[in-house]
Amino acid sequence: MDTPFDALEYLYMGTADFARDLEHYRDVVKAEMVWAFNAHGAKVAAFRVAAGPLVLIADHRAAPSCMPVFSVRNLESTVNALRSRGWRPDGDVFEIPNGPAYRLTDPSGNQIAVFQNDHPNKLELAY
Repeated sequence: MDTPFDALEYLYMGTADFARDLEHYRDVVKAEMVWAFNAHGAKVAAFRVAAGPLVLIADHRAAPSCMPVFSVRNLESTVNALRSRGWRPDGDVFEIPNGPAYRLTDPSGNQIAVFQNDHPNKLELAY
């Protein structure tokens, strides 16, 4: 099957209390903390909870929320193909540490993001 995205990389979740939720994933769930940063006015931490995508908790996202974040090999090619089928992004391209990204909302209001993984493991290496 030819799918539009390469891999589900992150589950990007909002937090109402960053310190409490960080402690929960680290000490209660016993998930491996892969990295944590307080930069650009945001606190974000990544946890390896299971095989598959990292779980990110972020104080700049509303809680409760969970946005799947998918990687693609070629963002512009993927976006052009999606646009040809009626997809409209939520705004312009933006940067995340791994590379350029777009966000979209499905008809039910669920957000997802797609990004080109130009800098794999950038945050893991910085941490």
